[in-house]
Amino acid sequence: MNIFEALRQSHEKQRKLADQLLQTSGNTAERSNLFELLKNELFAHAVGEDRYLYIPLMMTDSGLNITRHALAEHHKMDELLEQLSATEFSNPGWLSIAKKLAETVHHHLQEEEHGFFQQAGKILTAEQKSSLAQQYLSEYQKYKKADKDSLV
Repeated sequence: MNIFEALRQSHEKQRKLADQLLQTSGNTAERSNLFELLKNELFAHAVGEDRYLYIPLMMTDSGLNITRHALAEHHKMDELLEQLSATEFSNPGWLSIAKKLAETVHHHLQEEEHGFFQQAGKILTAEQKSSLAQQYLSEYQKYKKADKDSLV
């Protein structure tokens, strides 16, 4: 498995959770559970991806510019997660913020899979791709098990 295949596994989970979250309403256990799952998935993924894809790429001249945009999108998702965490589930504006988050997640994943990964694939060696995948998966699993209250 290479780093891109490992990341795509989480991408599918993110898409599914974001879409499911938008189908919820009000202050329900379903909304709360899906939000916690999505928040945890995004956090675990971003930590591993930042450390084991973006940072190694930033160490190269050709990787610096492509990673800056991706990191900015991670920051935007973090801000939206903070807004959602600070807003009551029953607030009518909650769903509007959740829609912005889902759109940002979908946009980011689309850009990564259909542009960024191809550019990064030209920079990293096959050995790096394999090694980074193992490191990413280890970090991802560690943060999937982390206390969700400390994530945002």
